[in-house]
Amino acid sequence: MNSKYMNSTFVISSAIVGLLAISNVTFAAAADEKKPEKEKCYGIAKKSLNDCGTAKHTCAGKASADDLPDEWKYAPKGSCEKMGGSLKAGSAASDKKS
Repeated sequence: MNSKYMNSTFVISSAIVGLLAISNVTFAAAADEKKPEKEKCYGIAKKSLNDCGTAKHTCAGKASADDLPDEWKYAPKGSCEKMGGSLKAGSAASDKKS
């Protein structure tokens, strides 16, 4: 009688662990799908708010002024040029004004 109880407990525990594992995988996949696509947008980063390094420095947060054409931030895909930026370094809209 003990072995039947132990076997039933083992089967139920295994089923619960399996369901939890499947739900975690499903949750992780759903989280990945919800992340919006982003692209590097040059010329929109404000002073000290850039996302990564350039030829002048190697760290995020080191932009020395607003809207420099070689500094970039991630922007939602398709929105960069609408914000006055460029997908290429050195050709931001603010650079073209002069």
